[in-house]
Amino acid sequence: MNPAPNLILIGPMGAGKTCIGRRLAERFTLDFVDADQAIVEATGASIPALFEHAGEAGFRQHERQVLQALLAGRNQLVSTGGGAVLDADNRAAIARRGFVVYLRVSVPAQLERLARDRGRPLLQRPDREQVLHDMAALRDPLYRGLADLTLDTDLYTPAEATAQLVLRLAAQWQRQDTPA
Repeated sequence: MNPAPNLILIGPMGAGKTCIGRRLAERFTLDFVDADQAIVEATGASIPALFEHAGEAGFRQHERQVLQALLAGRNQLVSTGGGAVLDADNRAAIARRGFVVYLRVSVPAQLERLARDRGRPLLQRPDREQVLHDMAALRDPLYRGLADLTLDTDLYTPAEATAQLVLRLAAQWQRQDTPA
């Protein structure tokens, strides 16, 4: 058993962090927190607007601040943004404050799942597939290095992925009930 005060989902866009996260949070009676939504609430601006006005670096600064505040809590399932792992401080906080589940997804599955999505600033380019490959090459080692548990979501519906994770988490994760 690996005790931790929070369950944290990491992985690339389109892996199912929000959809599967909501289901897992309900199953484990955790508060579901979407880090990107928390950034929107904290700044009063949409993610695309933040990227447009502050650039990726400005967005990442907001992400770092919000994630640090979120991870100070407990009994939460935190769904992180795909790039949250790029920051060393974020990685340290994630590792320290949660049992980390890496939801892995292949680039072909991402392309299919995100085909109609126009709200992701990093994909607003004609070379979406190359962008996803480049992000995977950079981020996959970071996700793997943080993960306590990895699930490849390509072959599962959200309900099936949730069922798989419930079984695995029951065997590997224990909610930490003592204060931080």
